[in-house]
Amino acid sequence: MNARDPLLPVQPDEASALAKYAERTWDEEIVPALTDYIAVPAKSPMFDADWQKNGYIERVVRDAAAWVERKKIAGLRLEVIRLEGRTPVIFFEVPATKSGSTDTICLYGHLDKQPEFNGWRSDLGPWTPKYENGLLYGRGGADDGYAIYAAITAIMALDQQGIARPRCVGVIESCEESGSFDLPAYIDLLRPRLGNVALVVCLDSGAGNYDQLWLTTSLRGNVTGTLRVEILTEGVHSGDASGLVPSSFRILRQVLDRLEDSKTGRLLPESFHCAVPAERIEQARATAKILGDEVWKRFPWACGADGGPTLPTTTDPVEALINRTWRPTLSVTGADGFPELRNAGNVLRPHTAFKLSLRLPPLVDGNEAATKLKALLEDNAPYNAKVTFAADGRVGAQGATGWNAPALASWLDDALNAASRAHYGAPCGYIGQGGTIPLMSMLQQGYPAAQMMVCGVLGPKSNAHGPNEFLHVPYGKRLTAAVAQVMAACP
Repeated sequence: MNARDPLLPVQPDEASALAKYAERTWDEEIVPALTDYIAVPAKSPMFDADWQKNGYIERVVRDAAAWVERKKIAGLRLEVIRLEGRTPVIFFEVPATKSGSTDTICLYGHLDKQPEFNGWRSDLGPWTPKYENGLLYGRGGADDGYAIYAAITAIMALDQQGIARPRCVGVIESCEESGSFDLPAYIDLLRPRLGNVALVVCLDSGAGNYDQLWLTTSLRGNVTGTLRVEILTEGVHSGDASGLVPSSFRILRQVLDRLEDSKTGRLLPESFHCAVPAERIEQARATAKILGDEVWKRFPWACGADGGPTLPTTTDPVEALINRTWRPTLSVTGADGFPELRNAGNVLRPHTAFKLSLRLPPLVDGNEAATKLKALLEDNAPYNAKVTFAADGRVGAQGATGWNAPALASWLDDALNAASRAHYGAPCGYIGQGGTIPLMSMLQQGYPAAQMMVCGVLGPKSNAHGPNEFLHVPYGKRLTAAVAQVMAACP
């Protein structure tokens, strides 16, 4: 037997054992559990107003809790917490096996899902799981129903090998895809039970490729809501009224011109921008060297006018990375007031409504941005039209604030690279993500000394929220083992 290296929390043979345990558990237990999970349309409350009556969220929460309880982990305590009128949260805790440890590792994920969307392959569907060539297709498996299963497996892998670890707690919510507006109440309730959080492991993020472990270093904030313009009480003959009655769509375009330069996509209000920290620019340069043109080529570009692919806003990998992580961007994600094309007669429509998604830089306050956005869009409406912007979320929390990772402690940097080399054969990569995870800002404010391991399985073409979403199972197996190895290194 090789001599034990006292400087390594996990020895090479132990890392190999962690990988084998993770692989076996994924094949025998996690993939079947996620197959059942994908089949349940547990849409987030923003997309299912009758979520309580329909019971889908309750089902996936109950199924995940039962799976965890069957594991019989020593000292495990699990509770499904339900606050009146709010989506439920799974909270579990497992005592430390590391002698003298007073710290806590907090593991996070969610079980609610985005809606169906269209464009799925003919043999796939959002609620029709299919496992093919190592990819598990269907809505929510990668984003991020796998999280609770992978988190528990990482704990079990360490315990099976007798590798010491700190106390672990888990917070698994079911409102994340709606902006986590239910979560703050649960965090306040659970704060006395969380303990001294030294490490947060968030499994709801992405990966730059499938060849190494990736640490997320920043997340954008987000404001979503409905912009509505009303000019008439009912539709009228366009031949009779056009030229006299202004188009609600044209008014909406004018209003959006206050927010966005339509030629460049730049957001005009400076309050929606922030300075990009120098270290994030340097990280973007390093990541661009790893990923190259795949930063933009990985998207499903349509065929352009000249027969070639349509083009991105930039083909410079560094600028592309910064654009999608540190610069505000507007997307229109839905529309109302339009008949289907086949039913579109010569009628001047009475109203137009757009669903807006405004991604914010990590350092811009989401709730303040929602307030400013409402004033910007509603004030001084053209033609005295009725213009309203209704932000999603609860009053006082109508916008999610982004997150910029704290300085990386040397122990975590070393552990991430050791785990990445052990399970992927390459060093850890560092990348900002354009999505939003509201919990990270909450926890960083509440636990400023905690280290943050934000990672996930959403790599190239995994297409969370869109058609043909998949979970890259081989990557998930390695990620589970890597997370376990990092947890063992937590002081």
